[in-house]
Amino acid sequence: MKRAARRCLGVAGARSPGVRLALLGVSLLLGGCGEAEKPPAKSPTIVNVQPVALTQFASEITLTGQIAARVQSELAFRIEGRIASRDVEVGDHVSKGQLLAKLETTQQDADVSAAKAGVASAEATLKEAEATFDRQNSLLRQGFTTRPNFDAAKQALDGAKAGLEGAKAALGTAEDSLANTELRADGDGVVTARSAEVGQVVGVAQAVYTVARDGPRDAVFDVFEALPANPPGDKRVEITLISNPAIKTIGTVREVAPTVDATRGTVRVKIGIDAPPPAMGLGSAVQGAGRFKPTDTVVLPWTAFFAQKGKPAVWIVDPSSKQVSLRPVDVMGYRTGELVLHDGLKAGELVVTRGGQLLRPGEVVDPRPEAADPAGSKKS
Repeated sequence: MKRAARRCLGVAGARSPGVRLALLGVSLLLGGCGEAEKPPAKSPTIVNVQPVALTQFASEITLTGQIAARVQSELAFRIEGRIASRDVEVGDHVSKGQLLAKLETTQQDADVSAAKAGVASAEATLKEAEATFDRQNSLLRQGFTTRPNFDAAKQALDGAKAGLEGAKAALGTAEDSLANTELRADGDGVVTARSAEVGQVVGVAQAVYTVARDGPRDAVFDVFEALPANPPGDKRVEITLISNPAIKTIGTVREVAPTVDATRGTVRVKIGIDAPPPAMGLGSAVQGAGRFKPTDTVVLPWTAFFAQKGKPAVWIVDPSSKQVSLRPVDVMGYRTGELVLHDGLKAGELVVTRGGQLLRPGEVVDPRPEAADPAGSKKS
């Protein structure tokens, strides 16, 4: 032991009794300095685990849209002219046949007057031709006229009849033109837009009013282009009024636009509502909720979520070695407090639900059920 003391203290050749006594005490204290003490073995990290179980899950999609009329008409004059008056405003409810606007009628009134005069002239010509024909017919029977004279009277009569028919047709055209100076509603509805003012000259078929017809309504949504490629399994959609969520109805997918809006990258979808609640008026903001077909999924608590190179992953525990490894997963969606996975796990595998924040691949852990000690607790 003295030799060990001398070796530890670097002292050689000490011979005095006092020095020897000191060396003896130091040797007793430092007798084990040549051997390093081994640290105690570290206990495995305690983690909570949950076995993977497949469940049927039907994801939902919620979109915001608005109520629109199923039938909407853009009303225009059939002839060109200057607008003389307007009788309705945007937001007014109109009935079928109601006068909406009127053009100036100076030219049309003159055309009607001329056509009426033409009819009167044709009627006078017809009366004269009828009298001539009757006279020639009577003389021919008595033998006091020739056959050519009779034929000429017959031809004049036929021409007079045709002339009267033509005059009446011209009068009808002129009256139709006069009637076309009035723009009337083609059905019951609400005026949603006005595109012309009094004094403005409008052309043929130029829209003046837009009227949303009464009756069935559509809930119109602009959805991302990926949704129509994988539509919900049920075409029925629950429509909820945003201003009053207690008002709901059920609609059916009626129309999906065949093209994508170039500016927004969305596709317009129309949900038909045959009997909308009165509160769902035109332009009302609504929410539509659609449900996809149920699929086999894995639902885990959000605490199981991890990331590997910026992609979703979870920790998997090997049942035999108790070692952990990261497994990339395909996330279908996120819900409050839950993570819904589409692929990446098999039934029966153990997933770390708590305590995975400080784990390393290959680390040995002490897996315990979800109801075990708080997450991340370790033994020292």
